Amino acid sequence: MSRFWKIALIVIAVIVVAGVGFRLLHKPAGPGAAATAAAGKGKDGKDETPPVPVTVVPVVKQNVPVYLTALGTVQALNTVTVNPQVGGQLLSLEFAEGQPVKKGQVLAQIDPRTYQAAYDQALAKQHQDQALLDTAKGNLLRSQDLAAKGYISKQDLDTLRNTSAQYQAAVSADAASVRDSQVQLNYTRVLSPIDGLAGIRAVDPGNVVTTASAIVTLTQLHPINVMFTLPEQNLDLVRRAAAQEGAALQVTALDRTDAHPIASGGVLKVIDNQIDTSTGTFRLKSEFPNAKNELWPGQFVNVQLLVNTVDGGLVIPAQAVQRGPDGDYVYQVQADSTVKMQPVQVAGEVGDSHVMIGSGLAAGDRVVTEGQFRLKPGSKVNALKPGEVPAAPTAAELEKAKQNSKNGGGRRRG
Repeated sequence: MSRFWKIALIVIAVIVVAGVGFRLLHKPAGPGAAATAAAGKGKDGKDETPPVPVTVVPVVKQNVPVYLTALGTVQALNTVTVNPQVGGQLLSLEFAEGQPVKKGQVLAQIDPRTYQAAYDQALAKQHQDQALLDTAKGNLLRSQDLAAKGYISKQDLDTLRNTSAQYQAAVSADAASVRDSQVQLNYTRVLSPIDGLAGIRAVDPGNVVTTASAIVTLTQLHPINVMFTLPEQNLDLVRRAAAQEGAALQVTALDRTDAHPIASGGVLKVIDNQIDTSTGTFRLKSEFPNAKNELWPGQFVNVQLLVNTVDGGLVIPAQAVQRGPDGDYVYQVQADSTVKMQPVQVAGEVGDSHVMIGSGLAAGDRVVTEGQFRLKPGSKVNALKPGEVPAAPTAAELEKAKQNSKNGGGRRRG
């Protein structure tokens, strides 16, 4: 076959293929196609797609507390390790482990016999020197009368006067020795220095204790402290809030899961005077009444420090806020019952289930909280209140849906 005929056949094939393609692309729509185009349209051409049932709540305005949160450690107001101040055999313990004790209560009894004997000796020495002092005073008094008549020399009179002064000093020293012996004797009764809770005893009766022996540790639980730290960037905020408030800043202790408060009524007592350069944080001390022993020394808690209250904050449920590539947004319901994607700025959390909106919404705006996964901008919705369910379809609606289903089936067969 010549080259001319080859080129002619190729040109004819291209023309045929182009003609077939043109026929297929411009084929008139049949009944099935027309039905498909009319799907979701009413007789007047309006969209009859059923509205999506969603839960809708309005944006509310309320006073919103602003908290700073941190991890805290419970610390006893006072912790005292009780040691005896004298040594000896421990006769008895007068407290129950784990039970409260009062200030001045006897905790332990040490054998007092040695200290009682020392006290008796000091007291007897005082009486002896007192008798010598009385004798010296009497001799001095009589000698003064005789010296006036010239029967006693001035030197002897001075000697008697000095002897009386020596016995006077001895009696004073004896009085001090008696007081010291009395103190040592009293130390054989070990007393509680504070109101607190007794821990586990560290020694048993019958043992010989010294001043280095620990008997028990007492902790004061009412009130009790909670220590916590905050980042240094919060220092100015806390200091300003503490300076502006008429009363101390309020502190609440939560359990580790933040499920519920375990102790309230706490107040901020101290802001530490320096920042930890290794962590970039500063320490704070709060105090709780702890009337029901909700807090225990060494316990870890989550702390909420109230630093401000925003008047008229805009609040919505946290589940209404969606995360998109351009930031946070909500589905806002418009007057025609369609929705739009409204960008918002979240200013902070309000409790466990709500957030405060800084911008993007106004009081009274309606936002979708449930059913967002079925929405897109412009979707028509059936706004329901929280807990409300869509109404059951009427007989006419069921018949219309059935008819639409039949029409759709015909389209599929075509």
